[in-house]
Amino acid sequence: MTDHKHEAKQHVDDPELDPYEIEFLPQFREGRGSRDPFVNQYGIVIGDHQYESADSPLSQWSVDTDPAVMAGDEWVHPYKDIGFQTAENRDIFEKGLPPQGGIFTHPDKNASYGLDLTENSPISDEKEQPE
Repeated sequence: MTDHKHEAKQHVDDPELDPYEIEFLPQFREGRGSRDPFVNQYGIVIGDHQYESADSPLSQWSVDTDPAVMAGDEWVHPYKDIGFQTAENRDIFEKGLPPQGGIFTHPDKNASYGLDLTENSPISDEKEQPE
């Protein structure tokens, strides 16, 4: 008799059997981090295939929730993320195709209208500042 609960747990913990992993090109495997699940600073396990967590801000969303709380690498597993399954991400990570330009632009709105990108702008700090 087979212990199906044990098999299911083994499947979740075995990175070789992970349904959300893709075949990363060698240049995208270097320095990615561990394949094991991890606990982020909010106490949420990331990479365990349990995308519904009662403790996650996403599960407790309200008009008072700051979306920034769900931003950052601490919410994305380096190997086991459902987002890797998109055609765009597979093209990048499996085929090495660069992302298409303009995919997040609005067809008839200039999202940067009024944005000051001159060298005196506080957000133009990419240029070297004089000492």
